[in-house]
Amino acid sequence: MASVIYLIPSVLSGTETNCLPSYILDAVKNCSVFFVENERTARRYLKLLWREMTIDNYEWHNMKDVNNEVASVFKQKIKEEKNIGIISEAGCPGVADPGQLLVSIAQQMNVLVKPLVGPNSILLALMASGMNGQQFQFVGYLPIDVAERSKAIKYLENESRQKKCTQIFIETPYRNNQLLETLTKTLQPQTRICIAVDLTSPVEMIQTKTAQQWKSSMPQIHKRPAIFLIYAGD
Repeated sequence: MASVIYLIPSVLSGTETNCLPSYILDAVKNCSVFFVENERTARRYLKLLWREMTIDNYEWHNMKDVNNEVASVFKQKIKEEKNIGIISEAGCPGVADPGQLLVSIAQQMNVLVKPLVGPNSILLALMASGMNGQQFQFVGYLPIDVAERSKAIKYLENESRQKKCTQIFIETPYRNNQLLETLTKTLQPQTRICIAVDLTSPVEMIQTKTAQQWKSSMPQIHKRPAIFLIYAGD
């Protein structure tokens, strides 16, 4: 049987597995090799899904840095017709998370790639924001330098206004409060900001307000996984 590459989504928050479809477990059971962003986290996650899983019966490879050695091992496992699972730290592999380089190799080798449905913080936040879901872009992390960050925010706001495009970005959790403060100071008062925090968890919060409204009521989102969206269109 030819190799199959399963893109296995992971939980976004702790042990909240209710957001995962049952067929993910079937895919896990079909795999004999896993390429993961963090082996310890991935093992714990799979044991959460399948308590009887014997971890040592499977091959584990780190894909956080897809160097020549990792790529070579991946290609070899495909040649050996192994079914391979790819798992990132949280959410969907290949979407703002590692995995795409291995998938690119699989596509070049004409191997079947099966993306599995699961939670993705970018899409969940966009769905609940009330912002334009027809035109949007994810820009990853903004610059750390204060001046460069403000410049980037103004550019994204202007682009949003001109193209009626939703802008989506993330931040290292311990800098969330600082980012929100910069957004409220830099954006025009009526530009909308959505903050989506702790998605799929019991303490999930998703709220959209204008920059002016957020400025007068700043939430404490320090060290909480968050997605930020802005929209300056009509």
